[in-house]
Amino acid sequence: MDFEAIEDQDGVRCSWNVLPNTRIEATRCVVPVSALYTVLKDRPNVPPVMYEPVMCKAPCRAVLNPYCQIDVRGKLWICPFCLQRNQFPPHYRDIAAHNLPPELHQQYTTIEYTMARQSPVPPVFMFVVDTCLEEDELKALKDSLILALSLLPPNALVGLITYGTMVQLHELGYQECAKSYVFRGSKDYNVKQIQEMLGIGSGVRNQPGAAPQQQQHMAQQTYGAERFVQPVEQCEFTLTSILEQLQRDPWPVASDRRALRSTGAAMAVAVGVLETAFPNAGGRVMLFCGGPATQGPGMVVGPELKEPMRSHHDIEKESDRHYRKAVKFFEALAKRASNAGHAVDIFSGCLDQVGLAEMKSLVNWTGGHMVLTDSFVTAIFKQSFQRVFEKDEQDQLMMGFNAMIEVQTTKELKVCGLIGPGISAAKKTAIVSDTEIGIGGTSAWRLAAINPRTTVGMYFEVANQQSQALQPGSHALVQFATTYQHASGQYRMRVTTIARNWAEGASPEIAASFDQEAAATLMSRIAVFKSEVDETADVLRWLDRMLIRLCQKFGDYRRDDQASFRLGPGFSIYPQFMYHLRRSQFLQVFNSSPDETAFYRHCLFREDTNNSLTMIQPSLSSYGLEGAPAPVVLDSASMKPDVILLLDSFFHILIWHGETIAEWRKAGYHEQPEYENLRLLLDAPVQEAQNLLVERMPVPRYIVCDQNGSQARFLVSKLNPSTSYNSANQYGGGEAVLTDDVNFHSFLAALSGLAVKGAS
Repeated sequence: MDFEAIEDQDGVRCSWNVLPNTRIEATRCVVPVSALYTVLKDRPNVPPVMYEPVMCKAPCRAVLNPYCQIDVRGKLWICPFCLQRNQFPPHYRDIAAHNLPPELHQQYTTIEYTMARQSPVPPVFMFVVDTCLEEDELKALKDSLILALSLLPPNALVGLITYGTMVQLHELGYQECAKSYVFRGSKDYNVKQIQEMLGIGSGVRNQPGAAPQQQQHMAQQTYGAERFVQPVEQCEFTLTSILEQLQRDPWPVASDRRALRSTGAAMAVAVGVLETAFPNAGGRVMLFCGGPATQGPGMVVGPELKEPMRSHHDIEKESDRHYRKAVKFFEALAKRASNAGHAVDIFSGCLDQVGLAEMKSLVNWTGGHMVLTDSFVTAIFKQSFQRVFEKDEQDQLMMGFNAMIEVQTTKELKVCGLIGPGISAAKKTAIVSDTEIGIGGTSAWRLAAINPRTTVGMYFEVANQQSQALQPGSHALVQFATTYQHASGQYRMRVTTIARNWAEGASPEIAASFDQEAAATLMSRIAVFKSEVDETADVLRWLDRMLIRLCQKFGDYRRDDQASFRLGPGFSIYPQFMYHLRRSQFLQVFNSSPDETAFYRHCLFREDTNNSLTMIQPSLSSYGLEGAPAPVVLDSASMKPDVILLLDSFFHILIWHGETIAEWRKAGYHEQPEYENLRLLLDAPVQEAQNLLVERMPVPRYIVCDQNGSQARFLVSKLNPSTSYNSANQYGGGEAVLTDDVNFHSFLAALSGLAVKGAS
């Protein structure tokens, strides 16, 4: 079965592509019935259709699709989800067996409708800028923001908040001089206070100074916020001059103290202004943060330098007095932003932590971007920020706003939940399961921002009891309907309907339909979601139990005979993924700060199968003088002195030169004409690394190092230590790794030993 071809058509990868027909058999299969769905998967051959979808009667509201039964004479269609009969609308009167609309053709299992509804206002971008920065940092950030204005569509609305000890909301509509409203940074402002102070909200009356008709139209759309948020084409000059004149926060900072930074108050003002003036209209709050919040709501650490930043240990032991309070504050803000349809992006430019662990809900619940960099001067920040504003062939931003994903299933399946960048829309229907995986208890979720890479994990359970076993060959249907605001202002609905066959529990078809790559990604999402609330040791035990049970169910072995254990080709690399997941930075928080862990987990929750697998088990390629570049095993045996290795771990792209190659390079042989082949060898991985860097978001860290160099640790930490200081290498060759970690061979031996015993 070609899983990638299915993904190219529908953007869906399922853990099982033939489903066990009873609940008990599905439980025995260990990995839940689940799917990874790339919501806006790019499909250049299938343009959007320019009409509204045909829907089933309420409360079902499923959309017409290729799996519906059609009566062309009676102009009727039968919904496969609720079995209701529906009349075709009048404009479908010419329908015939040879003249069917696109949505009834098999190649249109995914179709995008352009709705008649338009958004009343264009997309809104609110920049929230930290001014407690060094001069060179602030200058680099200002240059990036001024460049961003040229990347935005001319009609896009933009606003600016700067903050340090105080929070300033700049009035862009006042041309005569720079004018701003100042809020106290140590105070938490609720929506009502912000409305009264700024004179915005649904109770706004005509403001003086504008033409009555124009003012009235604008006020209805923006509830009086047009002084603060204006179209780029109108305010570009004013905003550019404000940014150019922006100074560091003037508040003096003693040598033994941190700068007073009011991140929480600034975010409260930004979210308050947007939810008041632009409810349910697409928008983004973009926070540029150069350090931790040290005062006011959402405070991460005290202003005195003698108070250290919290570590994972402090959070576990609950010894940090700010953490819980800050998390609660930002979660409340995230809920408000998501309900109003606004995403929050966080760009961090600081060598120390800035409080991403506290603020992660702002990004994870709204579908925004999180970018973790050492400085705003770095290329990683500049390029990642520009990639947010990527455009398609029609010169529209490649982002959707204010999206809602709704799921329909046939009655034999129930929805357990979603793991991805969204929040529950609290739509409790008959298909919602009592078992929750991730964000459960609903069949609809809000994603305030989506892009062509956004991928959600959907989890289901088989509801059929043994007595109502289905006929093999019948279908289970799942429909994903995503309504969102396109960057052009149109509302669109993308509908994907997938069908999967049922089979008897013991049928070999079920095992043959297992997509081990998708399953590993879906299980890793559950494990990481669990690790947010459970102890790491408990999560690792759960992962091990699941792996042992899967091997017992689908392995080929004689009881109590470890040497006889075999896994079929459809399962053979799944244990490898689990081995690397157990060692990965997603579950092993040692050597990562809470901010780094929040960033890594955020990326895993939004990327597709291939990128997620690269994070779990990085890809390694070897370049040598003997033959063409080739992928090699992620093993210490691959570290040879006469090769160059290219490691891609999604977050890092690393080029490693073996000892011999490094000596030749240092001696300058590659610059001599007779050693042209060495120059080509050194250039090849660099070229490949550039190709990888072009398409990543956020941009990975690029590292070039030599064998035994300090930065080689980024490679060594990812390798299977088949040669370590206390074990001989089974493959021969390679460098010894100084670690106490178990190597993959020992892990597999222990796994097969437990699997053949028949009890987990």
